[in-house]
Amino acid sequence: MNPAALHKIGYGMYVIGSRMGDRLNAQIANTVFQITSDPPTVAVSINKKNLTHEFIKASGVFTASVICQDADLAFIGRFGFKSGRDADKLQGVNYRIGQTKAPIVLDNAVSYLEVKVTREVDMGTHTIFIGDVVDAEVLMERVCMTYAYYHDIKRGVTPPTAPSFIKDEKRVEPAPAAAPAPASPASAAPAGQKHRCTVCGYIYDPAEGDADSGIKPGTLFEDLPAGWVCPVCGADKSAFEKI
Repeated sequence: MNPAALHKIGYGMYVIGSRMGDRLNAQIANTVFQITSDPPTVAVSINKKNLTHEFIKASGVFTASVICQDADLAFIGRFGFKSGRDADKLQGVNYRIGQTKAPIVLDNAVSYLEVKVTREVDMGTHTIFIGDVVDAEVLMERVCMTYAYYHDIKRGVTPPTAPSFIKDEKRVEPAPAAAPAPASPASAAPAGQKHRCTVCGYIYDPAEGDADSGIKPGTLFEDLPAGWVCPVCGADKSAFEKI
């Protein structure tokens, strides 16, 4: 079986918020999907190890903010590679409390849904929470980020607790649309060696740089500024290894 076939399934990128008493938390998810239209119901798949899972179980509510394509990796990394047990992931983030009293993340969101859970399906490592949409709003007219765009264009990686995570998967770089014309020695970017973040798996490729951090293509890893950190999880340069 080729697990890469599962990556051909369409996914989006969402920030899922919930509460437990007065405590708030949010995480990234890529499996939010509509079940019915009348009444409108949706579902989300959440790993049982995640703090957000505990919050949804306790409160019976969750929100889903649909993320725009322009969101940077640091924003996604905040909610995808950090735990609410260790830090307040909502600190410094623009959000509001909705009808369900759960947080609705507004930064980089094109729209949001508020959901009251009506049913849970135990799937072993994950729980599928199904519920009624009690409120929804469009915040801006921007292109939504798909998981394919995050993975292939933004070069983002999949958290181990995500439903689409494949253990020990070797990252396959997307094939170019057409073979590029040979570059002259004067215009060719330095080849350089790729480096992988040992915390989250992000790969720094000198040929592409890091646009979100203002690092131009052709910048070798050794020439990155001292204060540069992994754009996904925030680890410093010492956490990277050559590949």
